[in-house]
Amino acid sequence: MARADLLCELIKAGLRKDDMTFRRATQAICAEERTKQHEILANKIEQLLKENPEQTTYTSRNPSMHTINSINSIPKHLFEEKMPEKRLEQLLLPDNVVETCRAIIEEQIRADLLRSYGLEPRNKILLIGPPGNGKTSLAEAIAEALMVPLITVRYDTIIGAYLGETASRLSKLFEYASTRQCVLFFDEFDTIGKERGDQHETGEIKRVVSSLLLQIDSLPSYVVAIAATNHDALLDQAVWRRFQMKLELPKPTRANLEKWFVLFEKRMNFSFGLAPSTLAKKLYGKSYAEAEEFAFSVFRQYILNGPSVKTKNITNTQLRLCGYQTEEK
Repeated sequence: MARADLLCELIKAGLRKDDMTFRRATQAICAEERTKQHEILANKIEQLLKENPEQTTYTSRNPSMHTINSINSIPKHLFEEKMPEKRLEQLLLPDNVVETCRAIIEEQIRADLLRSYGLEPRNKILLIGPPGNGKTSLAEAIAEALMVPLITVRYDTIIGAYLGETASRLSKLFEYASTRQCVLFFDEFDTIGKERGDQHETGEIKRVVSSLLLQIDSLPSYVVAIAATNHDALLDQAVWRRFQMKLELPKPTRANLEKWFVLFEKRMNFSFGLAPSTLAKKLYGKSYAEAEEFAFSVFRQYILNGPSVKTKNITNTQLRLCGYQTEEK
């Protein structure tokens, strides 16, 4: 049975015809049932939400938010939106990262309880680490746990050539994101969050950073802003203060790589013909993205050559092409 406070919130929202609050309470109930491993009920609730998508026109609980009156007003060219699929439990992450993310998810789901005590859930996360080690996947997994869309910023359309153009587009993006529950994801955040003291940067970039910081500050707590960077040293010092959590995602250890290959074989119902520990030893120092590229290279050749071929031979061939020492056939 769902918590009494969520059921009461659901009833009140229905009586007020407050669609946004109704959906949020329903999503929170679904998430709670899933944590209790009531998968059938959770899946049924999730399917009902998908069959009845959020309307583009509604009354917000936050009087400072702008109401979306027309689908034409949505600046779709400024972002990519997707319904997330990856789950947190599918990712290989440091324990402290998982624990922090689960805490954020719980705060968002139980936001009304926090607000009854005058508190707001945390909603700003900075992900740091080399490329290919799960920053984008983690943002998607958080969105999946909250059952909200993942909105990824497109810098190619955000950054303009004329004075004030970039700041104006950023303003439109934040305005749209603030009208709904979502995860707003900035990959390669150093692209627009650069240090304003850099003498090589123009005055326009400095104005963009100032505008960006103000927009981040004004985000409502139900919008989870996640920024990812491979070059944290390039970020403006004021950027660091805007994020309540800074999480580092390092390259995988040999043990993590071994576990990754085990999970890949299980997921694809496939065997490399070599022990996962052997593959982890050979690919140690590589990122998860590089390990995945190698794994799919082997898997593609396995499909193309048919089931009669020895997968060990295919794996050794791909190891040799990648410059690794191969096992004896």
